Amino acid sequence: MSIVCCIRYVIDPFQAAAFEAYSRNWLSIIPACGGDLLGYFMPHEGTNNIAQALIRFDSLAAYEAYRARLKADPAGAANFEMAQAQRFILSEERSFLRQVEP
Repeated sequence: MSIVCCIRYVIDPFQAAAFEAYSRNWLSIIPACGGDLLGYFMPHEGTNNIAQALIRFDSLAAYEAYRARLKADPAGAANFEMAQAQRFILSEERSFLRQVEP
C-alpha cells in the first residue's frame, strides 16, 4: 500500500511568483531524493493563498528515508534556505493519505 504526502501551504499571495519558483525547484529535487512527485499546485481561482504538493511513497519508512536524503541534498538545503530567507511560506501542514481501493 502506497501513501501520499499532501502538503498544504499557506503562502503570501504577494509573493506567489517566489513560491512558484521554489515549487519548480522541487520538480527535480524530489524525484532525485526518492519521492514520486505527483505535482505542485498553485492557487488559480478562489482563495489566493493556498498551494499544495502531492508526493507518493511506498510506505512511511520510505518517506522517512526520503526526508533524510532531502535534508542532506545540497539543492534541497538551498531551496529550504531560500524559502526561509524570503518568507513566502506562512505555514505548512502535512497529511498522509492512502488511496481508496475498490
